[in-house]
Amino acid sequence: MGCKVDLNVLNFMHRVGRLFAEKAMSGRWRAGNEPAAMKKMAQLLVLRGNRNQHGRSGAARRIIVADVHPFRGWRYEVAQVGDLSDVTCPPYDVIDADFQERLYQQHPCNVIRLELNRAEPGDTSSDDRYARAAGFLKRWMIERVLVQEEQDALYAYHQIFTWEGREYTRTGFLGRIRLERFGEGRVYPHEQTLSGPKADRLALLKACRMNLSPIFGLYPEQAGAGQAPLERAIAGQPPHEARDHLGVIHRLWPVTKREAIDEVRRVLFDKPVFIADGHHRYETAVNYRDGLAAAGRLAGPDDPANFALMMFVGMSDPGLVILPTHRLVSQIAPLTAAELPALLGRNFELELVGRGAAAARETWGLMEADGGQSVFGLGTTVDDQWTLLRLTDGSPMASLAANQSDDWRGLGVSLLHKLIIEHLLKTRHESAGPTFRYVHLLEEVAAAQQARECQLACLVPPAQIGHVERIAARLEKMPPKSTYFYPKLQTGMVFNPV
Repeated sequence: MGCKVDLNVLNFMHRVGRLFAEKAMSGRWRAGNEPAAMKKMAQLLVLRGNRNQHGRSGAARRIIVADVHPFRGWRYEVAQVGDLSDVTCPPYDVIDADFQERLYQQHPCNVIRLELNRAEPGDTSSDDRYARAAGFLKRWMIERVLVQEEQDALYAYHQIFTWEGREYTRTGFLGRIRLERFGEGRVYPHEQTLSGPKADRLALLKACRMNLSPIFGLYPEQAGAGQAPLERAIAGQPPHEARDHLGVIHRLWPVTKREAIDEVRRVLFDKPVFIADGHHRYETAVNYRDGLAAAGRLAGPDDPANFALMMFVGMSDPGLVILPTHRLVSQIAPLTAAELPALLGRNFELELVGRGAAAARETWGLMEADGGQSVFGLGTTVDDQWTLLRLTDGSPMASLAANQSDDWRGLGVSLLHKLIIEHLLKTRHESAGPTFRYVHLLEEVAAAQQARECQLACLVPPAQIGHVERIAARLEKMPPKSTYFYPKLQTGMVFNPV
């Protein structure tokens, strides 16, 4: 009975809070002069949602909306550092030791010193790297290498890039999102996370108390409605611009105009947000907040630690593309194209396309023309032949992935791994089992085959945005390496203090 009353009260508070937000964002009420009772109810709503985030039942928490806010970001002072291209870098998870060293040499204030501080002679523990990063951050703030925005802002962010000869522009904006545990609100993951990266990112967050790299979030909308107010606000304004090591152009505009910010928040109100990239960073931010709460150091629902830096991109944005992640398979017995019909013919229609890199590209062209998830290209390295596969019978997937949804079973990567490699090609596995290398370009596939670095090359259709939305909304995780959102967001364009 107590739970029923609790849910009814919370539903009432939600309705009142939503009315308050709609009025406030419409401009009819301004902060400070809204009716006191409405303001109090909205505050109670947020407080109640915050308590749910820290261990209370999540059943009622699902009705709380995605809560997006502007913030006073910290940015590089261009007059101090010069070209932003010299001081920004990709996120930590795509930087190897050689690239890290190049970034160190590129500029004495490159953000690599914060994002992925290197070990130095004389270090007594791994924690020294985090303390050193915090020291750089503090000094740069004191010396005004980094300066804070004078007003709350959302940050319009464009990325201009070329893929396979075609130019794209992905548009979105950077803001703060209120944190909530997965499964308790309107933020949904789509992939699994690992403990190692979360421990590393948590140590860095504790030391710096700053979101250095944004999480990449997607939200459903039509015709760019969430982005349009910001695009109008920045029309004719020069951007802060950086070019990364891959040639991608990153452009940023702070937007402080209250009307534009309120309109964006109105559009996103009650929208789900799906994490495209940055799952480790999001879970790290939640863990950081929960640690402060457990220690009694969280100063209410508006404490900065209740929020995280996120890039918001509408799912209808024409520059939002998911690129394919092809598989190079080793640790299986060598296969020839002539052997494939006997192994796969019961479930696939096979078409021999030809030999070499040109046939790989032709196979991919046929897959793109099909546009579905049930068509694949297999390159048998030993004879350099390419074969196109079209699924004719996917019924084994019901037992091979019994605990997954139909959407999950129908993904190209699911069919490839579960049906083709794990089931139909099982007799060709070597004792250690198959191993995989993941690549995105056809040139990388051709080079690997020419160098005999794999026994089988698999061209896989990319998942679509709709797959991410449907599967993640069930709190179901997609298979590993299902999505590749290119390009990565650049670290160092703006930071969010927590």
